[in-house]
Amino acid sequence: MPNKIRVLIVDDSALMRRVLSEMINATPDLEVAGCAPDATAAREMIKLLNPDVVTLDFHMPGMDGIEFLDRLMRLRPIPVVMVSSFTEAGSETTLKALELGAVDFIGKPRADGRRLDDYAEELADKIRAAKGARLRRQGVAVFAPPAAQMPAPPAGSGGGRGGGNGRIVFVGASTGGTEALKELLLGFPADCPPTLIVQHMPEAFTASFARRLDGLCAPRILEAQGNEKVEPGTVYIAPGHSHLQIRRGPAGYLTELLSTPPVNRHRPSVDVLFDSAAALAGRLAVGVILTGMGKDGAQGLLRMRRAGAQTFGQDEASCVVYGMPREAFLVGAVEEQWPLGDIARRVLAVTR
Repeated sequence: MPNKIRVLIVDDSALMRRVLSEMINATPDLEVAGCAPDATAAREMIKLLNPDVVTLDFHMPGMDGIEFLDRLMRLRPIPVVMVSSFTEAGSETTLKALELGAVDFIGKPRADGRRLDDYAEELADKIRAAKGARLRRQGVAVFAPPAAQMPAPPAGSGGGRGGGNGRIVFVGASTGGTEALKELLLGFPADCPPTLIVQHMPEAFTASFARRLDGLCAPRILEAQGNEKVEPGTVYIAPGHSHLQIRRGPAGYLTELLSTPPVNRHRPSVDVLFDSAAALAGRLAVGVILTGMGKDGAQGLLRMRRAGAQTFGQDEASCVVYGMPREAFLVGAVEEQWPLGDIARRVLAVTR
């Protein structure tokens, strides 16, 4: 077997260190390099053991996980998976950690929650993805080249206007997507085309994520509640508990939430959103697939392209994890592939 991925567990709970250790060591391609109860011990063990990936708790004595992560990503960048409580307060802290450069996050295992073997499988997937990730720090891709320069739409030209031609933008993202979506939406004007987004994220996080983006970006950004009119200048983010799709209403399109089973192991699923775009919006749709682990969205984006939509994928160099965009590219779903920094301008150019 090739060299195993070596993991350092940083958690102040002896029980949690033991549970995570047992899960990781039971996975054939992973092994625990060491365990640290606090940031001081973790710092020394990183120097001594040189692990491939760190799992990091937020709550530790002395220096907390966020402060430690901030210092780590500035001084010795290493792939980090945060271990978080899925609460409102935990979601805000997790989003801050992703902003600082953590690759991904996972909730703490709970005996009264989902089965531990399912949790162990998800943990292993996230550690593997982190090992191969391009590290991000303070929202900037460390290893990605500068984005190619393209002229922005001329002021007053209606470059971001979605009401005139009825175009709707559909976006899917997963690992690395919180920061990628922030960069994408920072490039959208207040009168952008109506935009629907699926980001793989637990339900306790999506409302906080939408509020954070709404405070940073020009368009109105909200967590979809269902039955909203799909309007220019508004971005709708799928809630973590339901699939998001569009349906026809008496005066245009409306959002619709579904509690149907997961697709590609996800709810919300990018494929569900993209399939509704292909079926209902056709040539009026624009599809975008961003950084993420797995293949969710690839077939849906292909169906969008076959229905006449224009489709874009994030390129490998600017992805944290080139999984979902790669799968979409390989099946022929991606019409154009661009660095993240260029995608907003390209989308606005085709929706003018």
